[in-house]
Amino acid sequence: MKEPGLDGRHRDKNPPKAGEIQQKRSDTLNKNLPRPIPQFSPNATLGTMRERTGKVSEEAVRRAAAKMNK
Repeated sequence: MKEPGLDGRHRDKNPPKAGEIQQKRSDTLNKNLPRPIPQFSPNATLGTMRERTGKVSEEAVRRAAAKMNK
């Protein structure tokens, strides 16, 4: 079931996580993201980026990375 605005992810239908959006896998490479995060190497994994920024969602990692270089 395709839902708009979820970046290719879907909502979990089963309790206890019903309605939550699945996060991208932590082994996803930066260069394979729809919009790579320029502050990190193309070969950096999303898990590494999450550790360095302390954020979980891809968009939160993107915002935190933008603030790291300022």
